Amino acid sequence: MKTIKILGSGCANCKKLEAVAREAATSAGVEAEFVKVTDMKGMMAYDLLSTPGLVIDDKLVSSGRIPTQAEVRQWLAA
Repeated sequence: MKTIKILGSGCANCKKLEAVAREAATSAGVEAEFVKVTDMKGMMAYDLLSTPGLVIDDKLVSSGRIPTQAEVRQWLAA
């Protein structure tokens, strides 16, 4: 099971990133636990420069943008 973290304040882009990540995990058949990290201290643990951020298994894979489903599927497969 993968752990996917959405880093951000809960803004519209953060919600869109979560939706894209959930759809990508479902379409790839990957079982994943989703965690929202909204506190600044938790986000800074990943050297996040801009939100929203996407963390898969404790590795920051995207920040400051909303990746495509295809990109998220590649990161989940890696």
